[in-house]
Amino acid sequence: MDTEIEALEAKVNKVIAVVTQLRAENESLRSQLAAAEAEKLRLQQTMTAARQRLEGLIDKLPEDL
Repeated sequence: MDTEIEALEAKVNKVIAVVTQLRAENESLRSQLAAAEAEKLRLQQTMTAARQRLEGLIDKLPEDL
């Protein structure tokens, strides 16, 4: 009986370790996702500003070219 309880305890400890590892990995992935979303937003804003500058320059070009 003690052997079975010890085996069960070992399995429970392994499950706890895996859950702990997965939680840490999940938190890391959430942080990476938040950083990627922030970078995406920054790049979208940069592209919008560049597009507006290009459109402004195009508008200043003479029409007879």
